[in-house]
Amino acid sequence: MTTAAPAALPPRAERVAIISLLLVFLCGAGLGAVAMSYWTRHRPVHVVRTSGGAMNMSVDELKEQLNLTDEQTRQMQSLLDDFSHYYDDVLSFGSAKIMTILNDDQKTRFKELIRKHKLLQDHSR
Repeated sequence: MTTAAPAALPPRAERVAIISLLLVFLCGAGLGAVAMSYWTRHRPVHVVRTSGGAMNMSVDELKEQLNLTDEQTRQMQSLLDDFSHYYDDVLSFGSAKIMTILNDDQKTRFKELIRKHKLLQDHSR
């Protein structure tokens, strides 16, 4: 009965390269997780529209600036979520009504304009 010889380790340079690659990967994953965590906590959640235009504000910012209680913060989040859904419904309804008056070529171009506008809006956030 023969026993298997222990696996030979790769040369030192290869081990260093593998460990370095692994460390870079882990650092990148960690930094990405921290950045995503920060972004989700500090990103503007809602656009508050006023007569003077629009302001991007997060619920966290409103809580801090207005010294809201936890219950007020929960209610604020709920109200802004409801408004956001209402606004989305209004936009969808308006787009559907616009589509009824356009010909096929115009519908295609309108959809492309909406797509480009959404891309620009997403990049500006």
